[in-house]
Amino acid sequence: MILSHKYKFIFIKTAKTAGTSIEVFLSRHCGPTDVVTPIVPAIEGHQPRNYEGFINPVPEILERPSRLFSALRHTITSREKFYNHMPASLVQKRVPGEVWNRYFKFCVERNPWDKVLSHYHMHAARKGGSLSLDEYLARGRFPINYFRYTDRSGTKIIVDRVLRYENLVAELSEVFSELKVPFDGTLGVKAKSEYRTDRKPYQQVFNEKQRRIVENAFAKEIELHDYRF
Repeated sequence: MILSHKYKFIFIKTAKTAGTSIEVFLSRHCGPTDVVTPIVPAIEGHQPRNYEGFINPVPEILERPSRLFSALRHTITSREKFYNHMPASLVQKRVPGEVWNRYFKFCVERNPWDKVLSHYHMHAARKGGSLSLDEYLARGRFPINYFRYTDRSGTKIIVDRVLRYENLVAELSEVFSELKVPFDGTLGVKAKSEYRTDRKPYQQVFNEKQRRIVENAFAKEIELHDYRF
């Protein structure tokens, strides 16, 4: 997650959408007072800064009274006011209203079947290739993103733009041009791309049952963005 006062934008990081590559690129252009959250494991060229600070738990408690004790505990034990993969709805509570209203807020989303296949290859690589696609799907731990850029109901998108991963360079060019962020058409890094060696299109990978599992898990994102297999 990045909050740039220099360029007046808020970048919400989603899962398996080149978010780390974008973060590394943007961190190199951000100013000394901008907020850049850490990446684990750390990546060369990425410089986290200004993500710690006091958290006022009252707005979060008023919205969700059941989280009274967890919110208070987090306020006491953690200094991380902003963190990686932080949802926009929480960022909205932790920045001044004028910053949220004036700054350009954006994120990236991806076709769910392609996103799942990328996520699978990452986990399979970490397990030494011993994880089958069916085993991965059976676990049900998917890179679902919609709650990161919608309100608490999951029905209203609260960022200004959701870029399409499938058209990423062109859409980043448009956004960075508006924000005056220098961009020559490449991010200069492809973080986590080493996990996937098989680049077969997802349509050739999923059988009908596997396709439906993804469709059901990502029903909200499919509805929000009109994705099709």
